[in-house]
Amino acid sequence: MDSAELAHVLTMAGLEVEEMRPAAPSFQQVVVGHIRAMQPHPNADRLRVCQVDVGQAQLLQIVCGAPNARVDLKVPCALAGAELPAAPGGDRVQIRVGQLRGVQSQGMLCSARELQLSDDHGGLLELAPDAPVGQDIRSHLNLDDVLFTLKLTPN
Repeated sequence: MDSAELAHVLTMAGLEVEEMRPAAPSFQQVVVGHIRAMQPHPNADRLRVCQVDVGQAQLLQIVCGAPNARVDLKVPCALAGAELPAAPGGDRVQIRVGQLRGVQSQGMLCSARELQLSDDHGGLLELAPDAPVGQDIRSHLNLDDVLFTLKLTPN
């Protein structure tokens, strides 16, 4: 049954569906990435240069400053061309191939906050070790679901 049908069934059961909203904001071209290798950035103390497997023929080189980045970690990886959701009061973020302090970066490793999934910005969103490399993150985390806010009625 789809979300509208479920809302109707809940209403008929005596629960008022007050609100229906997407589980996550809109974004695309974010996949499960696997950090295969990492080395210090030659021109910045807090940055690291990661080699990331995203299920393509070649590893992507991505510059990352997250404190929890490490080899063998699986994380959301925004590919070049991805458009991430806007922070409150901000604009949507376009991911491009670029230079960070003289080193090419071919994408972005993401925290939950950068995907607007939570306010946690303590580091990268760590995925399960068995997450399939290259899988769309929306599919992997079931982000195309709908959240219902229910109001209890006196009946």
